[in-house]
Amino acid sequence: MSDLATLGDLRGKRVLVRSDLNVPLSGSVITDDGRIRASLPTIRALAEAGARVVVVAHLGRPKGAPDPAYSLAPVATRLGELLGAPVAFATDTVGESANSVVAQLAHGQVALLENVRFNMGETSKDDAERGAFADQLAALADAFVSDGFGVVHRKQASVYDVAQRLPHAMGGLVSAEIGVLRRLTDDPARPYVVALGGSKVSDKLAVIDNLLDKADTLLVGGGMVFTFLAALGYSVGSSLLEEDQIQTCRDYLTRASESGKRIVLPTDIVVAAEFKADSPATVVAADAIPAGSMGLDIGPESAAAFKAEIAAAKTVFWNGPMGVFEFDAFAGGTRAVAEGLTEVTKHGGLSVVGGGDSAAAVRKLGFADDAFGHISTGGGASLEYLEGKHLPGIDVLSD
Repeated sequence: MSDLATLGDLRGKRVLVRSDLNVPLSGSVITDDGRIRASLPTIRALAEAGARVVVVAHLGRPKGAPDPAYSLAPVATRLGELLGAPVAFATDTVGESANSVVAQLAHGQVALLENVRFNMGETSKDDAERGAFADQLAALADAFVSDGFGVVHRKQASVYDVAQRLPHAMGGLVSAEIGVLRRLTDDPARPYVVALGGSKVSDKLAVIDNLLDKADTLLVGGGMVFTFLAALGYSVGSSLLEEDQIQTCRDYLTRASESGKRIVLPTDIVVAAEFKADSPATVVAADAIPAGSMGLDIGPESAAAFKAEIAAAKTVFWNGPMGVFEFDAFAGGTRAVAEGLTEVTKHGGLSVVGGGDSAAAVRKLGFADDAFGHISTGGGASLEYLEGKHLPGIDVLSD
């Protein structure tokens, strides 16, 4: 694998950087600029080396054609503010505007191309179509730097195919992410606790399967917990339930018991009649969820227990909120888990927030990024790595 130094003297060279700038927007207002901030070090390092920096990224899931709702224009503005220098913005991906903007870049200047997913070739399953788009992107540059960790699990033109066409290197963000994930999988310091939440157990099957062999304790919350509770024979009311996964959860519980591992489930649940922020909340025992009530968070007793389990660990990986953290009445479990991770950080352990909704949750709840050992910028990529899968955007950087 490469790093920036392997690209040699970059002064005056056009360097195409694949960043992950897929930030949440409310209209044209960025509501969390965490991914932009995480991308700054590599972009700044290239600019300071005198490169002409051409940033490519995606936003949302446009259907292979321009869509103003997914324009990166607000991101270009914010990126310029954070860099303290103007960022030129191309209004297309590889067309007249992109070529003109890149041609006009001076040494050390930065440009951002419009959303690469406005071009069908970016996400095409057809190698030829994807390759043709990659050819056009590669024509804009002399070298390629992969720094968008949130997309390295995708075999896409700006992630995979461009790296086959240009001298390439791994950016600092991707390098840091991979380093942390290796610490989670290669001889982690123990006790090693994994906290999993989110809505569906089916989204986490492979990571549970792999981490059951590596972690000492799995804490399960979020919407996925109700399938585990059903596996114990409990009624879960109108809570989210994947009936086709009940036996799988039962098998995981048995496997953990037989292998000396622990899967810890909540003993109490915060329930409500409706999925609404102002729906009256009630705490009930996990084995006594009333019919017609839905679980929207782990209860206070469980939150305290989860926090204690985490705080006593030396390595923690957390992916997925414990409840509907967007609603104040159902944010207690997620807050407690986050607090547990900050204790691990204070005592010199490794605490990793696994991207996605977990990263959004800690910021919404007011935690500082540096309260944690690492906040991943790519939830899906992190999970696939921990599942033991190969990541195409990483594999292609191996020479």
